[in-house]
Amino acid sequence: MNIYFVSGIGTGIGKTLISSILTEKLAADYWKPIQAGDLMQSDSLTIESLISNTKTYIHPEIYRLNTPASPHVAAKIDGVEISLDAFKIPKSNNSNLIIEGAGGLMVPLNQQDLLIDLIQKLNIPVVLISENYLGSINHTLLSISILKQKNIPIKGIIFNGEENKESQDFILNYTNVNLLGFVPKLAKLDKASISAAGKYINL
Repeated sequence: MNIYFVSGIGTGIGKTLISSILTEKLAADYWKPIQAGDLMQSDSLTIESLISNTKTYIHPEIYRLNTPASPHVAAKIDGVEISLDAFKIPKSNNSNLIIEGAGGLMVPLNQQDLLIDLIQKLNIPVVLISENYLGSINHTLLSISILKQKNIPIKGIIFNGEENKESQDFILNYTNVNLLGFVPKLAKLDKASISAAGKYINL
């Protein structure tokens, strides 16, 4: 079974977009363990609206939190505490599973655990999503550095959005992380464009 944890160098850099492309390309199952806010248009519902294949099963979230905030804050508002013991990789008949994180690697889940601790517990390789903006080299290198410090395997990196070849080349040469693809800004977000965008990713 090929299982990948999709994480990013920050919030709002295209994790759900890339997760939809990977889910469609691999005809994989999808799992968003923690959804904070936007429950009526969650990432799981977004994925469901963008994929075309009939094999994907979207596993329910473990925590559905009402407030669009850091998971530890959203959980506190809802009167619950996120526990790492609650998370187990869902059983599936599918040979592939895409797991999407919440925010960046160092987002707190509670007062002592971060998202990266959940990734380490699940013990699966990370697909890191980066987007080119002023400061993104720093954020990308820091993300890769902490993954390596924690001995978490990195499947590779996908760049999303506007291309900046100098930044991308520096990151790849400095870190020796595999390049899995570059996804340009899509003109439309629909089933056809998500399916077609699979050509940009080598996974």
